[in-house]
Amino acid sequence: MHILDGFLDLAVAAVCALASIAVLAYAARRVDGELSDAQAPLLGIVAAGIFAAQMLDWPIVGGTSAHFVGGAFAAILLGPHLGALCVATVVTVQALVFGDGGVVVLGANVFNMAIVEVYVGYAVYRALANHHELGAAFAAGWLGITAGALSAAVQLGLSSAFAYELGTVVLLMGAGHLVLGLIEGAITAVVYRAVVDARPDVLPASPLREVKA
Repeated sequence: MHILDGFLDLAVAAVCALASIAVLAYAARRVDGELSDAQAPLLGIVAAGIFAAQMLDWPIVGGTSAHFVGGAFAAILLGPHLGALCVATVVTVQALVFGDGGVVVLGANVFNMAIVEVYVGYAVYRALANHHELGAAFAAGWLGITAGALSAAVQLGLSSAFAYELGTVVLLMGAGHLVLGLIEGAITAVVYRAVVDARPDVLPASPLREVKA
């Protein structure tokens, strides 16, 4: 889902950057002083795992790529605010050190993957978790990455590189990630269940852990 430099108009990139800065500043205020002893090592593990997974990507429509993003997964394990900061850090390092995604459009990539996917994924999980926790994790990953792709599609569709073909870009990226998102949903659910089985103490109370106990 990384957008490359040259595919967004500067005005679109600037608006996305300002939005990302504002949301991440709010997230940082919310987590300031609230990082628990259990979350600290978990944060590093989640960031490393997402970093490795995001490096394995393949190109799709124009100047974007598809890959496991992990935004919903980070939100479920760390909470939405810390999850957003975690994914934003990963996306930034990838762009500045490895050239995965553009630097000029970094704010847009952060917005799509670290904000839209994280918060949408977390909202989906919270809405469904009391009914079926694994299903909620799957839906969070699936719909979270689809929402992030639609956000990227809107940005691309509003830019001259795509001839302002907003409807076409939204349709292609939305449909593509709606299908590819099934993989993200499955990975999110499987890895989440593995964490529940291995380290239930690092997660909030949940039906899965209550049944297991």
